[in-house]
Amino acid sequence: MHKILAVLFVLISTFALADKADNSLKMLDVFEMELATDPQISPDGKNIIYMRNFMDIMADKRRSNLWQVSADGKQHRPLTSGMANDFSPCYSPDGKRIAYQSTRNGKPQIFIRWLDTHRELQVAQLQFGASNLAWSNDGKWLAFSQFVPSKPTSLATMPKAPEGAKWADASKIIDKVTYRADGAGYLKPGFNHLFVVTTDGGTPRQVTDGDFHHRGNIAWTSDNNNLIFSANRRDDWTLEPLDSSLYKLDIHSKNLTQLTKSYGPESNPIISPNGKLIAYTGFKDKHQGYQLTDLYIMKVDGSDVKLLTKSLDRSVKNIKWSGNNKLYFQYDDGGDTKIVRTDLKGKRKTVTQNVGGTAFGRPYSGGSFTVSRSGVVAFTHTSKKDLAQVATVSGTGNKSKLLTDLNSDLLEHRSLAKIEEINVKSSHDDWNIQGWLAKPANFDPSKKYPLILEIHGGPFANYGERFSPEVQLYAAAGYMVLYANPRGSTGYGLKFGNAIHHAYPGYDYDDLMSLVDSVVVAGNVDQKQLFVTGGSGGGVLTSWIVGKTDRFAAAVVAKPVINWTSFVLTADGAPYFTKYWFDKMPWEDNQTYWKRSPLSLVGKVNTPTMLLTGEADYRTPISETEQYYQALKLRGIDSVMVRIPNASHGITKRPSNLIAKVSNILAWFEKYRTNKNTERGELK
Repeated sequence: MHKILAVLFVLISTFALADKADNSLKMLDVFEMELATDPQISPDGKNIIYMRNFMDIMADKRRSNLWQVSADGKQHRPLTSGMANDFSPCYSPDGKRIAYQSTRNGKPQIFIRWLDTHRELQVAQLQFGASNLAWSNDGKWLAFSQFVPSKPTSLATMPKAPEGAKWADASKIIDKVTYRADGAGYLKPGFNHLFVVTTDGGTPRQVTDGDFHHRGNIAWTSDNNNLIFSANRRDDWTLEPLDSSLYKLDIHSKNLTQLTKSYGPESNPIISPNGKLIAYTGFKDKHQGYQLTDLYIMKVDGSDVKLLTKSLDRSVKNIKWSGNNKLYFQYDDGGDTKIVRTDLKGKRKTVTQNVGGTAFGRPYSGGSFTVSRSGVVAFTHTSKKDLAQVATVSGTGNKSKLLTDLNSDLLEHRSLAKIEEINVKSSHDDWNIQGWLAKPANFDPSKKYPLILEIHGGPFANYGERFSPEVQLYAAAGYMVLYANPRGSTGYGLKFGNAIHHAYPGYDYDDLMSLVDSVVVAGNVDQKQLFVTGGSGGGVLTSWIVGKTDRFAAAVVAKPVINWTSFVLTADGAPYFTKYWFDKMPWEDNQTYWKRSPLSLVGKVNTPTMLLTGEADYRTPISETEQYYQALKLRGIDSVMVRIPNASHGITKRPSNLIAKVSNILAWFEKYRTNKNTERGELK
């Protein structure tokens, strides 16, 4: 008996030690991660309301509740709870109420909550939900944008079917140049219009008309009689997708005044606290692939326009006023995102950095902030070890203070990859290329590891030193992971970003191979165990790479563009892609389209290649994937096509799809691990 107990004790102890030792990140941990988004600071700067995002493992969806945290971090409590989505909070001007949206009753509806009593009011019954909520300055009105359906196009008149007959569904007549959108599917006929409704509840009143979309943020003039907004109201707006102007609308008479008339996107209007100035973003459109967005101010009548960021070689976004007529905005700088304050003469001061952490899958830029009247800034803070958390910093730019800690219960008990920044000179022209190398948590400098080159999409986007579940899961499986910002990436200025204009994939191959070479030379990479993957623009570059080199043991091409001619004529943004990414239409210069297409190199591919795309992807339609898959099969290249059902371009919108993506990629690479003695991890 004692011997049996002793054996049981040894077994239990062994399992306990094994479980304790296996503290690597697991696939199911994806469902346990949380992140903070959209922090809204109260006008007095004392509290922040934010969206606390979590994963519903039973419904396989991302959910969000509203939480409030005091600016000193001492009080942290929920305002809403449950399995609905509560989102888009915004404070009333006096800070005593918030307006927000919720799906608790099915379709998204607008609610107002009194923060002292926590009483709530559903403002109206909306058929299509709302966006861009904006309080009037007196707190009596809300403005918002809502879809308004119109009659579908019809041509033929069908005879009446006999009683009881079951005929086919009616034909769908499409007469718009953009008739479907990624994530939305085939578009219903109609337009987004602006509405106003009293904050006591009632019937919303539509205040814009015409066959134009009215989207983006809305600003009220100080007299509460006018709305300032951006819209593209050109007769040929479908073929000029970027050209928008600022308008002033009298909500009583519906009189509409155009305030700006430059060719290009003028948007994101916000009115100064004294009611005299409008700040907005825009640029003079030159039909370039990458163009810098600038910050402007003008008087409320549209006169006296001034450019405040002429000397800033970066794109401005998310502009805010503080109470002392100072402007704040954020911009990407390399692999980091910063918040900056400027006066009305353009004199700037950096307030904080490390903004972001809101891209759930890969380490993309993002994040947001708001500012109180006194200049206290609340923002989403990112780091190498965690997703977005809420932080504050004073407008003078002192040390930031982290207010939330949503993932320590999980991540403090997981061994994570170590992230190191690397910089190399491109073999093409000695331009500096910034990248990052993730090393497995148990990294041993005396061993060699397999390497995954993971390439970002966009292509006008950037990676950075930000927590990434996908990168961490690759590293947990025993791989070193290299990711970087080749030319064309944002955050490095106009010349760097526009280096691929009318040339993409351009010389990104040289940039990426220079990075791989530098990591291999460092000595911890097994050169026979090199793998490459990337999605969207990263899928373009992955398929381009395997057409130019055989150095990679296997590749995964995710949601790619393979044939630029078929892409620009089937993607959901044909008027944009043909005008901004190419100099001519495909029938005018088909050779240029072909020379830039990875399909033109498929005859040289020898690398085993997986294709992975969502079946409902309308940004890089799955027909692109199918072309490449068939071409590889016809050539006898070992290949497989993974189709993600019902997934759009944002495959990882559903947590299980993120797991499916990573699991399939690792399984494909594992198939081609020829040297099993190199350091490796277990697929979980």
